[in-house]
Amino acid sequence: MTQSLLALWSAPRSRSTVFFRMMLERDDLLAVHEPFCNIANDGRTEAGDRVARTPDELMDALLDLSAGATVFFKDTTDCRYDEVFAREDFLKGTRHAFLLRDPREIIPSYAAIRPEMALHEVGVEYLHRIHQTVLDAGGEPIVIDSDDLVDRPGATVRAYCDAVGLPFSEDVLQWLPGERPEWRQSARWHTDVSESSTVRRTERAYARTVETDPLLRRYYEHHLPFYEQLFHRRIRIP
Repeated sequence: MTQSLLALWSAPRSRSTVFFRMMLERDDLLAVHEPFCNIANDGRTEAGDRVARTPDELMDALLDLSAGATVFFKDTTDCRYDEVFAREDFLKGTRHAFLLRDPREIIPSYAAIRPEMALHEVGVEYLHRIHQTVLDAGGEPIVIDSDDLVDRPGATVRAYCDAVGLPFSEDVLQWLPGERPEWRQSARWHTDVSESSTVRRTERAYARTVETDPLLRRYYEHHLPFYEQLFHRRIRIP
């Protein structure tokens, strides 16, 4: 691997915790769960044996940790972390991947947990902004379609591993169900993953959808162009 700090960015409700749960099955890296989001929501997070209270402190900690080990973190873009855009060392010293889901599916899932959701919390526009910033910094971001992840998990995870220089093993696609301490700060958002034992598609029906709720429809139409631009950059899974 040319870099030992791996980032997975996603909009909320985009199956990123399933991806993270799979990465916890590896014994060759340290996995950190939503550290930027923890700071935004709770004012602190843990990265290894360090506590960070600002995004800059967190980026310093992640870069320091990755000097001696492979570090993987995943975070969601319903919160904002603008400090990232000013940190060229972090932008260039990290292998950035982006997990994508259609906002038509994100929005009703998010609204079911947080009915008062705001436009920016859909997160796809901000996901696109981080992606563009990585490009502008000279990086080579990876885009993964989360539909590929749940429909062709083996091939999708293999493609990700090939892109970031990790060895692939089918064994990481199975685990024991149960809540994990890594996501205790935000456990109510991850109940489906806590009950899962593999990467698979689940179907849900929601009372509020982009078809039935005019506000959610407006949110969808706002974020759709950013989704479409990222979708065209996705890894093609055979």
